[in-house]
Amino acid sequence: MPSAEYHWPVPVDHPALAGHFPKQPIVPGVVLLDRAILFAEEWLGRPALNWQIGQTKFFSPVEPGEMLTFTLQAKASGAIAFTVKTAARDIAAGSLTPPAA
Repeated sequence: MPSAEYHWPVPVDHPALAGHFPKQPIVPGVVLLDRAILFAEEWLGRPALNWQIGQTKFFSPVEPGEMLTFTLQAKASGAIAFTVKTAARDIAAGSLTPPAA
C-alpha cells in the first residue's frame, strides 16, 4: 500500500500550548489529529471535509519544540492509517477516513 512521511517541528509558540497546561505545556491531542488530517489532505491532493477519526490512541505527551514524524499509509478500505513518532518514542496512532470524493 502507498505511504507518505511528513515531519513537523512543534512550534514553541503554538497557540494551543498557552492553556494546555500552564508552566508545563504539552501539545493537545486535537492538534496532532489536525496535523494528521492536513498531511492526509496534502498527500491526497485535495481538501476533505467531515473526516472520520477512528481507533486513535495517544501513547506519550509531546512538548514544545519536539520534531514529530507522521507516517501515513493507505488502506484497501480507503482509510488512511497514521502514526506519530519522535526519534525516541511512539506518540500516537490511528486511522482517518475521508468522505467519498
